[in-house]
Amino acid sequence: MTQEYINNKTLKEWRSSFPLLKSLMAYEPIFWMNSEKKTVRSHLPVLPLSEVDIMDAERRWHRFAPLIQSLFPETEGSQGIIESPLKEIPKMKLYLEEENEMSISGRLFLKCDNELPVAGSIKARGGIYEVLKHAETLAMEHGMLSHEDNYAIMASEKFRSFFQQYGIAVGSTGNLGLSIGIISAAIGFRVTVHMSADAKAWKKDLLRTKGVQVIEYASDYSKAVEEGRKQSDQDPMSYFVDDEQSKELFLGYSVAAYRVKKQLEENGITIDKENPLVLYLPCGVGGAPGGVAFGAKILFGEDVYCIFAEPTHSPCMLLGLMTGLHEKARVQDFQIDNMTEADGLAVGSPSALVSRIVGPWIDGVYTVKDSELYPILAGLKDLEGIKIEPSSGAALLGFKRFKENHSAMERIPMRNAIHIAWATGGLFVPDDHMEAFYRKGIEKK
Repeated sequence: MTQEYINNKTLKEWRSSFPLLKSLMAYEPIFWMNSEKKTVRSHLPVLPLSEVDIMDAERRWHRFAPLIQSLFPETEGSQGIIESPLKEIPKMKLYLEEENEMSISGRLFLKCDNELPVAGSIKARGGIYEVLKHAETLAMEHGMLSHEDNYAIMASEKFRSFFQQYGIAVGSTGNLGLSIGIISAAIGFRVTVHMSADAKAWKKDLLRTKGVQVIEYASDYSKAVEEGRKQSDQDPMSYFVDDEQSKELFLGYSVAAYRVKKQLEENGITIDKENPLVLYLPCGVGGAPGGVAFGAKILFGEDVYCIFAEPTHSPCMLLGLMTGLHEKARVQDFQIDNMTEADGLAVGSPSALVSRIVGPWIDGVYTVKDSELYPILAGLKDLEGIKIEPSSGAALLGFKRFKENHSAMERIPMRNAIHIAWATGGLFVPDDHMEAFYRKGIEKK
C-alpha cells in the first residue's frame, strides 16, 4: 500500500465496506453488477453532452471523408469513412458454449475494430477524430477552410506547411498513440507520443517510421500522460490530446453506435425490449468503451446493456465505480500492481469524464486473467479466421463470468439477446507477435 489512508479510509475499512475488494485484491476474476444504475431518462438531463453532440461529430467525420480517402487509399472502398465490419461468429459461440458448459441464448457478433483502417484499433475512432477536429479549428481560424469546402484540399503542401507550425502530443499505452501519431504525421503536425512502460516495442517502432517522436517512460500510463501534458503545456503551439478528460475523443468513439445500428438493420435486426442488445467492451482508462456506451444508450435507451471488461491486474473502472471514488481510485493504493499483458488496458485510474458521465449507465464490469485471453485469441483465429490482439479477447470472456455469477445473468435478459463483443485491436500486430500469441493460446487450451 502506498499510503496509510485512501480518501480518509484505511484499506481495512474499504474492504469491510466492499466485500468484493478481497477477491479484487487477490487478482481473482469477478463480475460486479452496478446496483446504482440509472435510467437514460433520469441521467441524461444532467450531462454536459447529448445526441446533438454525437450528430455533430458524425457530420464532421463525413466532411473529412474526402481527406481521409486521399491520405489513406485503404479507405477508398468506404469513401473515406473509417469503419469496421460487424460479423456474426456462430462457431465461436458454439465453442464458448462448450467451454463454459452453458447455452447462450440469442446471437453472437464481433464488432471488428481490430480491422479498422488507418490505425488498426478502436482508437482510430477517437484519436483520429480529435486530431481532425483540431486541424479543422485551426484552418478555419486562419481563414483557410469553410464547411462548404472539399476537405481533400487539406492534403496539399500549403496545408502541410501550415500545420507544421503546430505540435500534437499524447500519453499512451500504445493504440491511442498509434492513432494520434499516424493521422497527425499524415496531415503535417509535429507529433510527440509519450509511451508508458507497458507499450509494445513494435508500436513505438511503427510510430518512428512515420516520423513521430516517441518518448519512453519506465513508469505506467499515468506518468506518461502527466509528463506529456506538462511538456505540451510549455509549448503554446502544442495541443495535448488528453485520454483522461477529452470530450472530443469521447464523441469520436460515440459515433460507433450509429454505425452499429445501421449494421444491425442490414442484418434484419431491430433492438427492442424483447430483443435487447448486450455490449461487451474492453476497458482501459475508459474513453473508448465509454464513448461507445454513451452513443448506444442515446440510441437504444433501456434496451441496451453495457458491460465493461478489465484485467484482474488493472481493474481501475470497476474500482472507481464500486467505491464511488471515480477518478480518485488508483489500483496501486489497493495493492493491485497494474501489470498486464493486455497493454491497452493497463491503466491505474479511470477517466473522470467517463466514470461520471457513463458510469451510472454501465450495467456491470467483469475482470479477466491474462492467461484467459490467449485461448480466446487462438479459438477465434481457428474457428472464424479472425486475428485480434490479446486485450480484445476480454470481450469474449463475459459468458464465462456469467456462468460463475448467476445473479449477474439474472440481471441481464439473455433470451433473444444480440450479443456484441467489441474487438478493440489487432490489425497492425506483426506476424511473429501474432504467431507467438496464437501458440500461447494453443498451449493454454
